[in-house]
Amino acid sequence: MRILLLGKDGQVGWQLQRSLAPHGEVIACGRAECDLSDLDQLRGVVRKTAPSVIVNATAYTAVDKAESEVDLAYRINAEAPAVLAEESVRSGALFVHYSTDYVYDGLKAEPYVESDPTAPQSVYGKSKLAGEEAIRAAGGRSLIFRTSWVFGARGGNFVKTILRLAKEKTSLNVVADQVGSPTPAAMIATVSGLVLGMLRQGRGLGADEARLYHLAAARPVSWCDFARTIVARASETPGFALSLSADQIRAISTAEYPTPARRPANSRLDCSRLEQDFGLAMPDWEPYLVRMLQLLALKQNGY
Repeated sequence: MRILLLGKDGQVGWQLQRSLAPHGEVIACGRAECDLSDLDQLRGVVRKTAPSVIVNATAYTAVDKAESEVDLAYRINAEAPAVLAEESVRSGALFVHYSTDYVYDGLKAEPYVESDPTAPQSVYGKSKLAGEEAIRAAGGRSLIFRTSWVFGARGGNFVKTILRLAKEKTSLNVVADQVGSPTPAAMIATVSGLVLGMLRQGRGLGADEARLYHLAAARPVSWCDFARTIVARASETPGFALSLSADQIRAISTAEYPTPARRPANSRLDCSRLEQDFGLAMPDWEPYLVRMLQLLALKQNGY
């Protein structure tokens, strides 16, 4: 089986190179090999590769910047997935795509299930939802995973931002009224590989079947609680020299920290459908955080 992976240098794409390898030949492309803002180049790469599985792990993820770069956000998050979906239908390939909790408005009191109405509040969320809709409109076989608050040792993310600030500051304000599940990139890649393996072993999709799943770690927290845990665990990890302690992180409201893009207050995703269909249990995110911190400590100390 030939697998075309787009976004090899991103948080999830980097991990997918390893988790997809047991399932076939992986042709991994980064921006240097395939720029998703160039739709003609994208179509040409797919046709040249002739994959049986297309995995799109790339996206425009600068949430606030998207408010002023609307066309670029839509080209990468909506138009590029549309091209990939069309090409997967043309060739009969399975298309795997990653979306976001930001397709919801965050007003629901309970965790979101896949059938809940979508109502994105930001350009980023709207562009990602447009990508989902384009995939479904194209038909063919597809898997869409909605995930949330992704972090990993590679690329930029909230964990790395908090670590940088913890070295520079002796106090920090972090929003406490937005709740979601920090989700390790390594976990997303592992689950994706497991699902692909089970599909190959008989749980395949119908010719025009599109499935949507929520894929997020267990135990939702607020951004503030996540930040406190990051600092607490980093303080316990040899190699980190922080000037900030967990109890010096102050909880504030979203209203006290205005941003160009509106973010959902509730980003909790119910993953029951994914767990039941494939016999999985979503793990807690904290052990992944500890491992990430250990890797970062070794790297910054030259190991």
